[in-house]
Amino acid sequence: MIEPLQYATVQGVTAAGHLPQATATVPHASFSDVLAQARRAQSALRFSAHATQRLRERNIALSEADEIAMRESVDRAAAKGSRETLLLTENAAFVVSVANRTVITAVPRSEMEDAVFTHIDSAVVVAPGPARS
Repeated sequence: MIEPLQYATVQGVTAAGHLPQATATVPHASFSDVLAQARRAQSALRFSAHATQRLRERNIALSEADEIAMRESVDRAAAKGSRETLLLTENAAFVVSVANRTVITAVPRSEMEDAVFTHIDSAVVVAPGPARS
């Protein structure tokens, strides 16, 4: 004997078995916007845990202009084939892994009198942010 089929109602599914159309829309970004965002993320400087600790311990503050100038300096070092560079700013020195775009350590100007920086293959003098041209 064949038993008759019984249909159960499933919430959100129409009688024909189709799911309803989604009402949420995803904002569409232009290709150039997505590309620009990816480039910014790729060019960002990261700070290692050690560098972050040194910045905090040595009271080294970086403005947005300082960080932009440092990123541009790392770009210049990379264009010359540098692997590990010393960035010299008005207030501090930073050892940076160019390939990883990571600041490894930071030393304030006040502690650079007898400083010796090793394992670097280049140095870049970073021009101050606001006065740069």
